[in-house]
Amino acid sequence: MNISKKQRNNIIFLVIIALILIPQTRQPIQIVLHKGLALFSPSIEDESELKNITNYNWKLKDINGIAYNFNQSEGKVVLVNFWATWCPPCIAEMPSMQELYNDYSDKVDFVFISDEGQDVLKSFLSKKNYSFNVYIPSETPQIKLFEVRSIPRTFLLNKKGKIIIDKSGAANWNSETVRDKIDALLLE
Repeated sequence: MNISKKQRNNIIFLVIIALILIPQTRQPIQIVLHKGLALFSPSIEDESELKNITNYNWKLKDINGIAYNFNQSEGKVVLVNFWATWCPPCIAEMPSMQELYNDYSDKVDFVFISDEGQDVLKSFLSKKNYSFNVYIPSETPQIKLFEVRSIPRTFLLNKKGKIIIDKSGAANWNSETVRDKIDALLLE
């Protein structure tokens, strides 16, 4: 039995659709697709359009239950990332976040935020060998600019609280563009 090129293409298309519909294969496929999108660096905000954080008062707790107030980051270069363990674009960009964290954790405040349970977050971090800390909001953000409606969403703040990068969706956070910008912000 000979299968025509059109029939073969239809079969391949149906197999792909089936794999996307099956819950066990959907997330890995989405992660691979988002990793392709995460090859690009986030763009730097236009200097004339920079928004400013004026109120740093926001209570969080880390995955071990230790309280943290975001006001501890005031006056520092800060990377704030909203994410979840079930989010394919979040998972896709995490390796680049870990690489950036490895090199800048002693100079930049990394504030990874998820509203998932401590056990879920600990398990995910352990399974993926991520060493950064994750915070869970103890209250609604007091910072209006952090009212996030989709994840991942990441902000890079300078020492004066200006948002230098505001990125929704997966990105390559370990890019030369981001590293150069962070290096410049640290010198300010």
